[in-house]
Amino acid sequence: MARIPVYFMPGLAASPTIFERIKLPEDTFETVLLEWMLPEENESLKHYAARMAKKIAHENPVLVGVSFGGILVQEIAKIIPVRKTIIISSAKCNTEYPRKFKIAKTTGAYKWLPLKLLLKVEDLAKYSFGAKINQRLKLYEKYLSVRDLKYLEWAIAQVMLWDRCEPDDSVIHIHGDADEVFPAKYIKGYIPVKGGTHIMIVNRYRWLNENLPKIILDGIK
Repeated sequence: MARIPVYFMPGLAASPTIFERIKLPEDTFETVLLEWMLPEENESLKHYAARMAKKIAHENPVLVGVSFGGILVQEIAKIIPVRKTIIISSAKCNTEYPRKFKIAKTTGAYKWLPLKLLLKVEDLAKYSFGAKINQRLKLYEKYLSVRDLKYLEWAIAQVMLWDRCEPDDSVIHIHGDADEVFPAKYIKGYIPVKGGTHIMIVNRYRWLNENLPKIILDGIK
């Protein structure tokens, strides 16, 4: 029996190394890590998804996306046949966004985020903001690989302006009940991870390693 191809898409600006501790049984699954490309000028999310879909070499794959990567794999699944679409720490449609996202979209405030600071995480890490924040900065320094300002501006705009208003019931949604970016109170129809935060792909990998294979195989003949 051929192995099941599973493609992983990281979160906004993140490196595929966020999946370094995710281990699927190699006799059953073939794991492929996708990386962010720089967007073209004024590129739509639909067009970007079509370009990313060309990097998928297997037929009928399983797509797994984290955060903005979860939004992207849902768009890819509209273009190519997929076996399953699984999102982690993400949203199935814009109605699952928190109020702060909707306010930022309405006011255009997302356009004024200090994105240049993200490009200089190493400089921020030199200052003491408290143990918790410093730990988060170290994670950003390790896992944020796309340090391109135009990419960051584009990616945040795509999240804010995503036009999907209704969830696709076929999408499998894994979500932490302590997610601070997409609070669980706004999310419907998901597999809960107790204590899981927005970065649970990194710090709750044991739960994912135990449960993700079963989630992928469920219903597959």
